[in-house]
Amino acid sequence: MKHIIAPYLPQQATDPVFELIKLYGVNLKIVNERVTRHGDYRKGTDGRHQITINANLNKYRFLMTLVHEIAHLVAFEKYGRNIKPHGVEWKLTFQQLMVPFIRPEIFPNQLLPLLARHFRNPKASSDTDATLSIALKQFDEKSEKNYIFEIPYGSNFRIHNGKIFSKGAQRVKRFECQEVATGKVYLFSPNAEVELLP
Repeated sequence: MKHIIAPYLPQQATDPVFELIKLYGVNLKIVNERVTRHGDYRKGTDGRHQITINANLNKYRFLMTLVHEIAHLVAFEKYGRNIKPHGVEWKLTFQQLMVPFIRPEIFPNQLLPLLARHFRNPKASSDTDATLSIALKQFDEKSEKNYIFEIPYGSNFRIHNGKIFSKGAQRVKRFECQEVATGKVYLFSPNAEVELLP
């Protein structure tokens, strides 16, 4: 298993991650990209702990996602299945599991202060932390996509399901964007990735 996960992780994280996988009996599957999630955890009817992680994640996001999902497993085992999936128990567990990885041997120096801030109160997804999400994006393979905040007001863009929107004004943190076909207005996170149309 270690040789399978090694290409997806920062080198110095491989051994400690492998130890977590062994310790908690994780059945890890690396899968094709899913637009709606980076990874997930479920306990099978046979009692096995199944974690799936998208193969297209950069090594830093892959590490964070895997530890995020292991934190679900550990929190449910420790506190019971009735806790909120991203509640206090999970946050505490995620912090405890992640802190040993937040070091310059594993993460680039420019990410360390952002990670330290994020893990004071981790969110259900690192994508909701726009600053961290944008910083992590620089380690992705090059893409033709843009962030919403980068494109001009009034410009049209396409999202992953093919729907086309026009970018509108910013409301607090999110942007109001109108779906061209229906006229309905939706709110988009500033770090949502979209395809700018000519």
